[in-house]
Amino acid sequence: IVSLAPSNTEIIFALGLGDNLVGVTEYCDYPPEAEEKAKIGGFSTVDMEKVIEVAPDLIVATSMHDGSVTPELERRGLKVITLAPETLAEVLDGIIEVGAATGKEETASELVAQMQERIDAIIEKVEPMLGEDKPGVMYVTWHDPIWTVGNGTLTHELIEIAGGENVFADGDGNMETDLETVVWRNPQVILASIGHGSAEDSPVTWANAEDRLAELDARKDGRVYEIDADLVTRPGPRLVEGLEIVAEYLYPSVFTE
Repeated sequence: IVSLAPSNTEIIFALGLGDNLVGVTEYCDYPPEAEEKAKIGGFSTVDMEKVIEVAPDLIVATSMHDGSVTPELERRGLKVITLAPETLAEVLDGIIEVGAATGKEETASELVAQMQERIDAIIEKVEPMLGEDKPGVMYVTWHDPIWTVGNGTLTHELIEIAGGENVFADGDGNMETDLETVVWRNPQVILASIGHGSAEDSPVTWANAEDRLAELDARKDGRVYEIDADLVTRPGPRLVEGLEIVAEYLYPSVFTE
């Protein structure tokens, strides 16, 4: 199997197919064993010759590869399945699809059932807490310039399932914003992504140090939290872990028992 995305690599390992993986991208960093696999290029830049060289029975691609990569691989007679999940439900469907293509139907069904169980448990826990005023949440992807997430993103969906209100829900996709807008929308909770930049130059450091954000509820209440970007943006099995972390940040009292 060759994986053309970090999320696909995580799914393949989660199905117990790590040993069958003969090629991954340079960005496939989880689980740690993924780093030891042969690299067949970057995310959008796939080295065709390297893929041919490892002679895979199956290639797991993403919609990003629809343009030129997938048609070229298929032209060379290789079997490609494409995962293009835009929602949590579609991520689960994708896991089932990989299971079906690799003879791991049962493992895939079990994994999806476990994930669904954890999702349902979160919904059940936060449900009693949901009043008129859900906490307003902002996810900070990056701070210079300021990037956040709107509707139609997995991160937005996780915030909503966890019982939060994305303060940028009226926007679409990954979106740029500015300080004035952040101040005006006044999130009660800030989720700052880690995994990009250094400790000194990270979204969480910025969110805590930027003077013009001092009046935000999130700052006054000490509710600026850091979260691993991969847990809330990468469409794989660990999204459920991301959901659990977000829910605990939003409703700490429910999870302290």
